[in-house]
Amino acid sequence: MDDLHTAAEADSRTLLHDSVRLLLMFLALVLLVVPVIRELPLGQTTRTGLLAWLLVGLALYWLYRGLGYQPLLILQLIVFSLAATLLTTKAGLVLVGIDRLSILRRTARVLIMIGAGIGAVNLGAMLVALIGRVRNKYEGRGKAG
Repeated sequence: MDDLHTAAEADSRTLLHDSVRLLLMFLALVLLVVPVIRELPLGQTTRTGLLAWLLVGLALYWLYRGLGYQPLLILQLIVFSLAATLLTTKAGLVLVGIDRLSILRRTARVLIMIGAGIGAVNLGAMLVALIGRVRNKYEGRGKAG
């Protein structure tokens, strides 16, 4: 197994590999997982809750594997965890007969979108860092030669 790192510590090759891996995970999530979850014969809160808990798991994995910048990954994990907690609370309230708190589901959906935005910023920062490193490498060669 390769050493664990963060994007700030990764060399250019590792940063490229991690950026591509993260992009592929985002695409798989958007193109495969979300449509499957939408088709499940469950209530809206339960489906969104499943997505939120999946995102918590993915955020933990991304943090563990160092797929990005640690502060952004931690913030993303916190945001997804808040969304999952709200949705679990909403589902529990529905089980005891309290159906009127749809604000919890709406808030959780906003948090999921914010978490996705943080993920996009993280990936963008990785790509910007990679471009900067590649540019510096080639500019350094031009000056030496």
